Amino acid sequence: MNYKNKKIIVTGSAGFIGSSLCLKLLERGDNIIGIDNHNDYYDPKIKEARLQRLIKHANYQHYRIDLSDRKSLDKVFKDHKVEKVVNLAAQAGVRYSMENPLAYINTNIVGFAHILESCRYYNVENLVYASSSSVYGANTKMPFSENDSVNHPLSVYAASKKSNELMAHTYSHLYKLPTTGLRFFTVYGPWGRPDMALFKFTKAILDEKPIDVFNHGKHTRDFTYIDDIVEGIIKTLDNPSTANVNWNSNQPDPASSKAPWCIYNIGNNKPVQLMDYIKALEENLGKKAIVNFLPLQPGDVPDTYASTNNLKDKFNYKPSTSVFEGVSHFVKWYKDYYK
Repeated sequence: MNYKNKKIIVTGSAGFIGSSLCLKLLERGDNIIGIDNHNDYYDPKIKEARLQRLIKHANYQHYRIDLSDRKSLDKVFKDHKVEKVVNLAAQAGVRYSMENPLAYINTNIVGFAHILESCRYYNVENLVYASSSSVYGANTKMPFSENDSVNHPLSVYAASKKSNELMAHTYSHLYKLPTTGLRFFTVYGPWGRPDMALFKFTKAILDEKPIDVFNHGKHTRDFTYIDDIVEGIIKTLDNPSTANVNWNSNQPDPASSKAPWCIYNIGNNKPVQLMDYIKALEENLGKKAIVNFLPLQPGDVPDTYASTNNLKDKFNYKPSTSVFEGVSHFVKWYKDYYK
């Protein structure tokens, strides 16, 4: 089957994951329609720099649109007759969701509803969308599995992502829209988000300033390198869901067996102690961190660990980038980008 030369909308195309995905899809010959609102949640300059990597491609078109703008979004779908959609646009950040929860409702829930409606009305072949490991909330059983209950989110951000999964299921069930949700686990790498720990730690270590390490450094995270994430997205994009899978029984859900809906964890499947992550950063920077240990923050979870058996069994997906290697790539990019 030829997966190339498709018309694909990628929302959040000036974002960290979105821009990296667009590059890979353009390299293989797809036609990409990028959508991003270029908000100022973090420094918009890096969004503009990511965009510059894309606009030189003849098969890339860019729209500065907010997903809450239903009319403008609908026009893009109508004008381009797209075949597939990857929705990565979202208001990100667990801690910021405690300060400004309505931003998450407006973008992550209302905006996602607009995406679903456009996919429905314009007969999109496949919708892949970003969920998050945050949906596991207060769960303590490790590794996190897709068959675990996710009914106790600890942040508005997590609740908005859980809402996305439910909304997608409804559209898959009612309108036979193939949807795949991907629960991302701590994505990092070059061109990442400056609000994330890796950026903050790197800048502070180079400036010889203290880094804030929450939960007294006892966090573990399933850090997943950007190239491994992009590989997983493309595998699911090329293969639309055909049935709603109940992972508990490995059988179709009898209540909605005809719904082309699925959820996958997408992580490295190798949790790392936060202090080991910092050590890898210190070794690559050649400088020691000054550590300021702090208690666990509201909304944070102590540990994340992805069971990726379902994604591996379905698509032969297995991340290959170690944390030391990934951090090394990031440090090299960081020094070059920030001079």
